[in-house]
Amino acid sequence: MAPVTEHQGSFLSRISRRNQIVSMDVNHDQELKELEDFQKHVAQRFTELLSPSEESDPMLSIQWLRKLLDAFMSCESGFQSVLTANPAQISKPLVPETLDRIVKALDICTAVVIGVDSVRQSKRLAEIAVTALKQQPLSDGSVRRAKRALTSLLVALNADKNSGGSGRRTTTEQSSSFGRGSGGGGCVSKNWSASKQIQAMAANLVLPRGGEASPMFIMSSVMVMVMWTLVAAVPCQASNGLTVHLPLPRHQVWASAAASIQERIGEELKRKEKRCGGGGGLMEEMQRMERVGLKLMEFADGFRFDGEEEVKAEVEEME
Repeated sequence: MAPVTEHQGSFLSRISRRNQIVSMDVNHDQELKELEDFQKHVAQRFTELLSPSEESDPMLSIQWLRKLLDAFMSCESGFQSVLTANPAQISKPLVPETLDRIVKALDICTAVVIGVDSVRQSKRLAEIAVTALKQQPLSDGSVRRAKRALTSLLVALNADKNSGGSGRRTTTEQSSSFGRGSGGGGCVSKNWSASKQIQAMAANLVLPRGGEASPMFIMSSVMVMVMWTLVAAVPCQASNGLTVHLPLPRHQVWASAAASIQERIGEELKRKEKRCGGGGGLMEEMQRMERVGLKLMEFADGFRFDGEEEVKAEVEEME
């Protein structure tokens, strides 16, 4: 075999470098394609939540929240696929911040579980009131029993309004005890604040230089937005102050629908803040329980035997 000459070596070296450059270009194009697909996937899932069909559940209803969590898990799966295919997408400086957000998100999930237990407790109070008011014939004793249940129900649904924030801790402690007894588990410190956790998670969430969102920034933003929504919907400890602005870059395709959802929920929070001092608990079913509970309480306060028929429709709505 003839020895490789200097010119041949130079030529082979140039070919090798060119192949490396071509390979780098292909890899870069592939990374951009995967990032674009991930952004489109996030946009699609949140657009479905933003623009429900007529048959869909209203925003912040239990079924809608389930769809939100399903969308979050789907986005997380896509995020993991992107990082698995391209580990270079992992931005090492962002890893500690991301891990810190994950820990805070787990704390929020614990508080949400406790809040869900309190909603279940409210549901049982509503069932007691409905059962009492459905008694035939309706008696003073049944109305008094319903009134006691309705009073407890309305206090639980308006803990922030009635106690200026400290009542939320009392309600949460009761719910926490209830949760442990029923196997729900979990508790949080008395000084722990859901809104402060959200604020801390969003504080250093900054769009990367150049304005191009990385997969880690996108997933962190999605996680913060989902946790914020859960705290807004479910009664959590110290949830006042949720009107914090989440830094979602609306101009980017993946964030547009999520930012619109945040805007709608934010308007509801502002209305509640004006009405009763703020806090979470915007879940659709809780709002409906409160509206019907107030009507039934009005009936119970002015109960007369000849007014029995007037409450039937309200009782049916509470069921």
